[in-house]
Amino acid sequence: MTSYKENLANITTFIFDVDGVLTNGDILLMKEDIVRSLNSRDGYALQYAVKKGYKVLIITGGASEQVRTRLESLGVTEVRLRSSNKLNVYGELKAKYQFTDDQVLYMGDDIPDYEVMRKVGIATCPQDAAVEIKAISDYHSPFNGGRHCVRDVIEQTLRAKKDWFTEGSLEW
Repeated sequence: MTSYKENLANITTFIFDVDGVLTNGDILLMKEDIVRSLNSRDGYALQYAVKKGYKVLIITGGASEQVRTRLESLGVTEVRLRSSNKLNVYGELKAKYQFTDDQVLYMGDDIPDYEVMRKVGIATCPQDAAVEIKAISDYHSPFNGGRHCVRDVIEQTLRAKKDWFTEGSLEW
């Protein structure tokens, strides 16, 4: 059986949920708006992975156009909002971007992520994920959702593939 770290070498594609992964799961209701907080260190890792040639995809049940705008400004390959059936959306993205299951690292935190996480090469979760998600995850980040868990898995993957920062490696 191969270990989580050994499987990182296969990863070409990252897929993330939003609420509970890129955010801490809290939703602030402000008169007419819903406000979410995204972590800047996670954002840096997302844009860095894209610049290094990785596909970064988002599958979320949420409907926030502000979240889409922010993630697209970081260069995220595609943001799929209102995804009530994440497994179907995963299949569509797989066909569109021509990746295989073993090339995907997926991070989810709750039941809607379960079926996709059972298919991918590496299933990961934040420390505060649901028990059911922890049970099927290959790796549990020591960080909670919205608190560097995305940076954690991207950085580990890119370091394993010698794509992470080294002095003089910032060409942009």
